[in-house]
Amino acid sequence: MKALRIYAGPKARAHIEKNGLQPTDVGVVPGAAGGPKGLILGPLDRFIFGDWLARSEHPVHLVGASIGAWRMATACLNKPVAAFGQLEHEYIRQHYQLLPGQKRPTADAVSEQFGQSLQRFYGGRVHEVLQHARYRLHIVTSRGRHVLGRENKIATPLGYLGAYLTNTLHRKAMGAWLERVVFSSAGASLPFSTSDYRTRQVTLSEDNFNPALQASCSIPFMLRCVHNIPGAPPGAYWDGGITDYHLHLNYAIESIASGPQGERASGAFDGEKPGPGLVLYPHFQKSVIPGWLDKSLTWRHKATPFLDSMVLLAPDPDWVKTLPHHKLPDRNDFLRYGPDLQARIKAWTTAVSLSQQLADEFADWLAKPDLANMQSL
Repeated sequence: MKALRIYAGPKARAHIEKNGLQPTDVGVVPGAAGGPKGLILGPLDRFIFGDWLARSEHPVHLVGASIGAWRMATACLNKPVAAFGQLEHEYIRQHYQLLPGQKRPTADAVSEQFGQSLQRFYGGRVHEVLQHARYRLHIVTSRGRHVLGRENKIATPLGYLGAYLTNTLHRKAMGAWLERVVFSSAGASLPFSTSDYRTRQVTLSEDNFNPALQASCSIPFMLRCVHNIPGAPPGAYWDGGITDYHLHLNYAIESIASGPQGERASGAFDGEKPGPGLVLYPHFQKSVIPGWLDKSLTWRHKATPFLDSMVLLAPDPDWVKTLPHHKLPDRNDFLRYGPDLQARIKAWTTAVSLSQQLADEFADWLAKPDLANMQSL
C-alpha cells in the first residue's frame, strides 16, 4: 500500500489475525473534528457506508464531532454515496464574501450561512437520519458552564483561557468550564464509557437535529455558539471538538456499565446497549488527540487502552506530500487563497480525487488482509 496506513490496537489486531476483518465485526465508527482535513476521507466514507458495511445488517454506532458529525449524519441518509458526494461538493465550494477592509468574515456571517447550508442539505430528510434501521447516531457538542454559559465578547475569551489553563493541569478538570453533551438517536445508549469526562446525553429529534449539528461545527470565535437547543439543558453549545477533538473515548465494551453513566439531561437511556465489536476509524492521521485544547500537549497524543479495539485508517505521511502544497486541505487555505475561490476549489478537488487511492487500497486489503501492512496503534 502506498497511500493508506492501517493501525490496530492489540485486541483488534488479535481478532484480525484470527478472523480477518468483516463488516459484522464493526460496532462503532467515529468521525473526528478537523475541518477541511475530513474531505480526504470522502472516498473511504463512500466505500465503507455505500458498499462494505451495507453487506451486514447489525446495528452500528456512529459518533461524530464537527465535520465528523456532518459525515456521520450523512451516512444515515437513504442514499449515502450520493449524499457524501453532495457534502463534498458543497463543503469545497463554501465561500464567504468579505466587506471592504475585512480580512476574514464575521462569526455572525459564517454562522448564518452555515446554518442555511445545513437547512438545504438535510431539508425534508432529517427523518431518514433519525429513523435509520441500523445506524445509531451520536452528535458530540461542548456546552459552556458558568462564565461560558452565554456567549459574550469579554467573558467568553476569559472562560476559554480558564478552560485552557485547567485542561493543561488535568483534562477531566476542564469539566468545570465545558461539558460533553451528546445528542443521540432515540433509545441508543452511548457506545463508550463516560467516566473520563463530565457528560450528558440528549435524545435527537426533528426539533434539535439542525441546532445540534450546527453547534457541533461551531468553532469558537469563528462561528457563534448555538444557544438553548430544544430538549437540552439551557446554555451555549460549541464545537464538539473542544471536548473531543479526535474522539479518544473509552470504547472498551467491558468498561461500559449497564446503567446510565455521567449526568444525563434526559434521564436513563434504557434502549439497546452497545454490543461487542471493533471500532473502525477512518482518520486523517495516526494520533487520536483527546480534545482541541490538547493539540499542543503532545504527551496526550499517544494511544491508551481506550483504543485497544480500534482499527484506524489514515493516509501515509509520504503520500500526503503528493497533494497540493504537500499537505491535507485545512482551514488556513481560506486565507491562503483569499478571494481566489476557483484556486481553492481546484486544490481541494484534486486532493479529494487523489484520496480515492485510500479507498481502493482498503478494499484490496480487506479482500486479502496482510498483517505486514497493519501497524500498532
